[in-house]
Amino acid sequence: MHIGGNRMKGKIIVAGMGHGGLAAAGILAKNGYDVTVYEKKSEGTLGYDWTDIFDPKALAAAELPMPPENLYTYKEDMTFFNPAMTVGLRQHVPADQREIKMERRDIYDLLIRNAEKNGAKLVYDCKVRRPITAGSRVVGIATEKGDIYGDLIIDACGMESPVRMNLPAGMPIEKAVGRKDRISIYRAFFDRADRNEVQDKFKVILFAEGICGITWIATEEEHTDLLIGRFADLDEKEVSRVANSLRKSHPQLGTKVMRGGQFVQIPVRQPLSIMVWDGYAAIGDSAFMTVPLIGSGIANALRAARYLADTVMADANGRYDCETLWQYEVRYFRELGQGLAPLAAAKRLLLNMAPQDIDYFFESGTLNEDNITMTADFHSLFDLIRFDPADLMKKGRNLCKNKDAMKKLLSGVPKIAGAMAASAAIPHRWEERTVLRWAKRYSACFK
Repeated sequence: MHIGGNRMKGKIIVAGMGHGGLAAAGILAKNGYDVTVYEKKSEGTLGYDWTDIFDPKALAAAELPMPPENLYTYKEDMTFFNPAMTVGLRQHVPADQREIKMERRDIYDLLIRNAEKNGAKLVYDCKVRRPITAGSRVVGIATEKGDIYGDLIIDACGMESPVRMNLPAGMPIEKAVGRKDRISIYRAFFDRADRNEVQDKFKVILFAEGICGITWIATEEEHTDLLIGRFADLDEKEVSRVANSLRKSHPQLGTKVMRGGQFVQIPVRQPLSIMVWDGYAAIGDSAFMTVPLIGSGIANALRAARYLADTVMADANGRYDCETLWQYEVRYFRELGQGLAPLAAAKRLLLNMAPQDIDYFFESGTLNEDNITMTADFHSLFDLIRFDPADLMKKGRNLCKNKDAMKKLLSGVPKIAGAMAASAAIPHRWEERTVLRWAKRYSACFK
């Protein structure tokens, strides 16, 4: 490892071109590190064929410029509907929390140009197969083009990362993703079949047709954006059935797929209990940094890139081991993780609800528009729960009228409280036995 003068400070390998990995690569390369990013896809093919939503303030955190104004618009406020679609609750997002909507490929282009401008090297068409370890340390990655070694491996390969999932058993980092910790998504832009004015242009339906998941229909000038999300496997036959059912009440939803039409898996769970090891750090979907209730993760990954880069640069001796890298995880939990963890417990509670419970919450006023200000930057249970005494008393009275829903809700409170307490109690310094005890306590909140 070379430190001082104009020589590189350390060799950093980024496995995969996840958003957080690319952002971290840009910051570290700018500060004199030898950074190379390895990606299995070909140049110009990254990103799904659709738009994405995120908090633009996260760009500044990762030292990224705002994109040109012609590349983004501000997102339309969503209207949330219950399964029976009898009540619609409209978001009221404050001006300083408005999100931008960009083409996914334009987001990648912004990240890639920034990384290259700052000196990071990008290698495409290079599939990462597994980590290379020596004793208790990750020292490189095995790729289809050969073995590559570095001082630090940043894992940005995504939810089913071949790096994380093939770490040795002795490294206590969670490998597999449970069925309730990932949501199957189908998304396509259909032609707009009906040109009449639509009242709720961005409609989100919870547990549509009584099936656990989320569906949205966003009506644009030239197309209708359909998303179907399920905590079960999806196929073309089921998508066709749901789309035909929705067309009866949404005549704007045409039958011709103009763009998209892809199936993807998105993690919706708590952040990893341990996301670093000697020579290794996970980021983005590899570390499960999405917002558990909505699956958005771009802003969190960009902020995490800032935390990780700062941690690496603070390691003057270039150790990049558990002790020094742990500060990255501590900062992530302080800033974001301790808010996301209770949301993951709340998501599990929601999955135990029946459609009629959700209908009751909407129709009785237990949920109202004050509780629906959820954005892609939504990362705290306190953004959902308002402590207006009169409102809370009213909600309590409503819940008492539905004992079954109240019982389900109260059964989840200890898990939510436990997740809140455990995530806030993350050890401030690395001591292996202490960290492992904490990780066990934290993970138990989600079982």
